[in-house]
Amino acid sequence: MPVLTIRHVTTYRYRQPVSFGEHRMMLRPRDSSDQRLLEASLEISPEPKNLRFIQDAFGNHLGIARFFGQSERLQFKSTMCLEHSPVDVTGLKIEEYARTVPFAYSDDELSDVAHCIERHHSDPENEVGRWARQFRPADAGTIEFLARLNKVIHRELLYRRREHKGIQEPMETLRLGQGCCRDFAMLMIEAARSLGLAARFVSGYLAVPLAGSEEAPTGSTHAWAQVYLPGAGWIDFDPTNSAVGKNDLITVAVVRDPRDALPLHGTFLGFPSDHLGMEVEVSVRSGPSLD
Repeated sequence: MPVLTIRHVTTYRYRQPVSFGEHRMMLRPRDSSDQRLLEASLEISPEPKNLRFIQDAFGNHLGIARFFGQSERLQFKSTMCLEHSPVDVTGLKIEEYARTVPFAYSDDELSDVAHCIERHHSDPENEVGRWARQFRPADAGTIEFLARLNKVIHRELLYRRREHKGIQEPMETLRLGQGCCRDFAMLMIEAARSLGLAARFVSGYLAVPLAGSEEAPTGSTHAWAQVYLPGAGWIDFDPTNSAVGKNDLITVAVVRDPRDALPLHGTFLGFPSDHLGMEVEVSVRSGPSLD
């Protein structure tokens, strides 16, 4: 089974020593049928006075750190090794009644996924729904339609990396014709929800191996969508790369709202001008850790 090692380092720098409030980390990959964490380490400098780990309401792993004292620098270094064996989605069987859109979930399933069908962004004119429906041929199957929508976002919208936090409204992404990976994921999610499909936001890592090279690992934090299809379960759709399935995706968090999936966030006590910047380095390497 393929083994991957992820190294994720975040460094905050300040003009003068500052105090730190609580910081929350969502960095540890989830255990599932297609990925299994083998080992993980977390180094924080300066060392927190208290560090604890919990699972949130969605089953995601969350670290909570509290600090004492002051520093001009705060660094989080996470190293994780996991087995990664994504399922070939082309072989998945969808229930007969769900093979074309629209369809209705069974009562049992609906009670579990209803919160993921509810629209989370204001769209009084159903602009996103009308946009999505134009790509739904009458004879297309459910996965084929969703894959086509995934591809349209990739092909027709311009990817723009954004360092600041937050998600664009899906209608704004359409009007601007551009966005980052989390904007594209949220557009895909709201488009699916507009058709009565259960969809949720996923954050994690994108592993892009370089052919024939183990000396130059590459990767990044990433966001994409999952849609629940009866008989097949939650299927991953990555509109940033027009990909279906998890071949290059490592899941850390699944949530209804992207605000619940921040990799790292916290506060400091000082003047706004004290914050000089944040640096993030992510690498994903084939094989066990070399450290």
